[in-house]
Amino acid sequence: MADLKTSYMGIALRSPVIAGASPLTSRIETIKRLEEAGAAAIVTASLFEEQIQLERHLFEEAQARYDNVGAEMVTTFPRGDHAGPEEHLLWVRQSKEAVKIPVIGSLNAVAPETWKTYAKLLAQTGVDGLELNFYARPTDFDRSGAEVEREQIEVLASILKTVSIPVSVKLSVHYSNPLSFIKQLDAKGIRGFVLFNRFFQPDIDLEKLEHVNRLNLSEPADARLPLRYAGMLYENIRADVCASTGIYDGETVAKMLVAGASCVQVASAVIKNKATHVAGMLKGLESWMQKKGYGSIADFRGKLSRKNAKDPWAYQRGQYVRVVMSRPVS
Repeated sequence: MADLKTSYMGIALRSPVIAGASPLTSRIETIKRLEEAGAAAIVTASLFEEQIQLERHLFEEAQARYDNVGAEMVTTFPRGDHAGPEEHLLWVRQSKEAVKIPVIGSLNAVAPETWKTYAKLLAQTGVDGLELNFYARPTDFDRSGAEVEREQIEVLASILKTVSIPVSVKLSVHYSNPLSFIKQLDAKGIRGFVLFNRFFQPDIDLEKLEHVNRLNLSEPADARLPLRYAGMLYENIRADVCASTGIYDGETVAKMLVAGASCVQVASAVIKNKATHVAGMLKGLESWMQKKGYGSIADFRGKLSRKNAKDPWAYQRGQYVRVVMSRPVS
């Protein structure tokens, strides 16, 4: 029987498949199902600062809705304070208590100071690690990419001084040079990178002539992007790489590990196929390992990384040229 143990951010994992942040990791019952199916760790649904800001605004608006309705009535209801992140933090504590596998908190904040504040609060819930979702919406024509990256590096440095648990960053691919940015973050002492985050893009309903939000889950072909970066980063940074996006079966998990990833995160696969799908993925990985004669993940991780690949063009644009040039001429 193959040994599927690995580690991520210094956290021992029983297998390389982590349940990424999704609607399934926002409920205790499905978190338990994911654990039963063999998930090695859980990334909780994210704490969104923007959601807290909206809820606080609506709460204050509701309290003041009937103020000044009469000459002698300035306020209708006694004033209260919005609980802020407390509801989410309570749920994270309950999630940690509900399962035996590691639980990683996920954070989406806005301002540099709140990144640090919420990171500290999440760390105090007892989670085993923290995942920061770094992103920048390109809505400001005058803000340079260098400025965005500098601010995010400063946020990370501040958080690393505030918490003692291991910290990872989940990135999008939309940086001018992801490898350079990753290297700068790595130099700060981060423990892991999740590659890559998917953003839900706007769509338009032509019949109603209005914007609509659609859930666009990943597809298997999307896995090639994180595979490429896992292969390029292997043994070029100190932090671990956790591949994400388009990972649906055990063979794809194996590919990510062969490229150099320490583990993978799955979300779309379990949303489409339910929590029990994790068991099938692990069975597929184990079957491949037994077929190839590998007793543990350490036997083959990074075997086809850029560092170890026999083909020097495997991770370069030259590979594209080779494919095009090899096509028969009609």
